[in-house]
Amino acid sequence: MPRPNPAQIAYGSATVICSTLAMLLLSQARSGPGIVVIAFAALALGLLVALTAPSAHAARSTRGRRRSVESAPAAPAHHHTTVPAPTQRAAASAAPKPATPAGAGARR
Repeated sequence: MPRPNPAQIAYGSATVICSTLAMLLLSQARSGPGIVVIAFAALALGLLVALTAPSAHAARSTRGRRRSVESAPAAPAHHHTTVPAPTQRAAASAAPKPATPAGAGARR
């Protein structure tokens, strides 16, 4: 498991302190079990914030990837449209027919 960087520790600690104070003030808990529940909830929230905060290594690798994508030349967009090729029947029917004299086709 990678070590958290100082920013992640600071975010998590600040979250624990602020959320503990806010929950204690809002709930006005005076009993021991209530304070323990609030403390555990604040610790869980601080841990969640610390783990989801971006690490310095991840930020550096994302910036480097973004730069390489932006500096790469844009590939031309290819629109794949297919036009069906004419068949032999369609080509034969589209070709002009030779003119025959009247009655020449009937004598065969």
